[in-house]
Amino acid sequence: MLKLISQQTSKIQQTYQTKKLQNQLEHAESYAEWRNIAQQLDQMSGAQAWKQDPKSPYYSADVIASRIQQLKGYRAQHQVRDLIHLLSEGLTYDIGNICHPMLFVVCRLGTKQIIEDYIDEVNQTLRYLEQVDETYLSLDDKISFFENSQIAYGQPALMFSGGATLGLFHSGMCKALQEQDLLPNVFSGSSAGAIMAALLGTLDTARFNQLLSGKNFYSHVFEFKSIKMLLKEPEGFTSIEHLKSFLIEHLGDVTFAEAYQRSGLNINIAVAPYDASQSPRVLNKYTSPDLLVWSAVLASCAVPILFSPVELTAKKYDGSHVPFLANTRWVDGSVRSDFPQEKMVRLYNVNYTIASQANPHVVPFMQTDADRYRQDLLSWPERIVRRQGKIFVKGMMDFTRERAGAVPQVRRLLDHGYGIVDQHYYGDINVIGKYNLRHYAYLLKNPTPEIFKKLQREGERATWPKISMIEMYARTGKTIEHILARLKQRQSG
Repeated sequence: MLKLISQQTSKIQQTYQTKKLQNQLEHAESYAEWRNIAQQLDQMSGAQAWKQDPKSPYYSADVIASRIQQLKGYRAQHQVRDLIHLLSEGLTYDIGNICHPMLFVVCRLGTKQIIEDYIDEVNQTLRYLEQVDETYLSLDDKISFFENSQIAYGQPALMFSGGATLGLFHSGMCKALQEQDLLPNVFSGSSAGAIMAALLGTLDTARFNQLLSGKNFYSHVFEFKSIKMLLKEPEGFTSIEHLKSFLIEHLGDVTFAEAYQRSGLNINIAVAPYDASQSPRVLNKYTSPDLLVWSAVLASCAVPILFSPVELTAKKYDGSHVPFLANTRWVDGSVRSDFPQEKMVRLYNVNYTIASQANPHVVPFMQTDADRYRQDLLSWPERIVRRQGKIFVKGMMDFTRERAGAVPQVRRLLDHGYGIVDQHYYGDINVIGKYNLRHYAYLLKNPTPEIFKKLQREGERATWPKISMIEMYARTGKTIEHILARLKQRQSG
């Protein structure tokens, strides 16, 4: 009897301690604090036992165990050519499916220990090849190997969604990733996300850090038109001039080509044509090198109904401004291409994407990885409802378009609506906002220090649970990048 009472008391104490830690986790003020609490929760929940057991239906444990053994053996015996062969045949971030999202839903920190051991071993082997005596591998051969490895491994891309003022959420994600040296070199943005992508790719580190701290980020962006102005420009309820002034002030008179020369980072801005019969565009140093970045961002922020459509502006070789694709007007990129994944994969050898999702019409319908990848029978009803619901909405739009499509304004609205419903809003890794009714009140408010601080902290806290997953995906790519930079420095010095 006493033993039973003792067990019940212990369970109550553990439950109390777990709830206490969960509350502390939700209110953590830094990633270090969050990580410490998460580690305690993993130990209390039994997640560590799952971590030590290599078995899982989501990846090939035998493949990973075999490769660890081979890498260790070749490295111990200084079999450099065998190491290069072994690395080359499996230099991918998801070999054996080790980055399946379901491998990151049990532990708050990390995944199966054997997977973490494999990533460690690959990175140790790469550093060994960097440092190995040149009698085994010459400097030129090292550089050639790591250049090929960088191409084979690929690189990540970070995608920022739209969201009006709620897009300040993205600043928290940037802050969290930057502190862990996990910011990619490729960015895309649409609408509010276009502002964040452009700031990343045009500002130096000091000025960007100032913006992340909130300095000079507040602006009178939204100002509704007067009746007189509405009669003159009926296509939008809000004047775009304040937003334009903000963008020119912070981004300057810089083209996409000039921005890349300055920062070495790749900016991609999604825009949609006002005439929905045309295809959306992704603007960057390849597709529009002479286009002014502020102009692309302004167009991407032109939410239909709220703002008037925008004509793009380019800069010629002599510094003069000229129309870009004259007689074509553009609107909010998130209407048709919130996340332009396919285009970036082709242009930048992207191997995986990180999505920061703050769009108010999308967030309520987003699922966690655990819900998305469930395969049990209980998940089928929701899966069917989601799929059929999307088909039903698209069918209703088609039906309405057939009967009222002769009215240009109605057809344009339906075309944009169809584009919103028909998009794919997930990346390989997803950081998603959590909204209540108060958040929707922020939508068209001008940014203030209070709103900035609140949304930035929400972005940080939403990113912290994903950092160990992002780090697992990114570590090998970062190691190759850093080693190659050091080797090239040795070659030139």
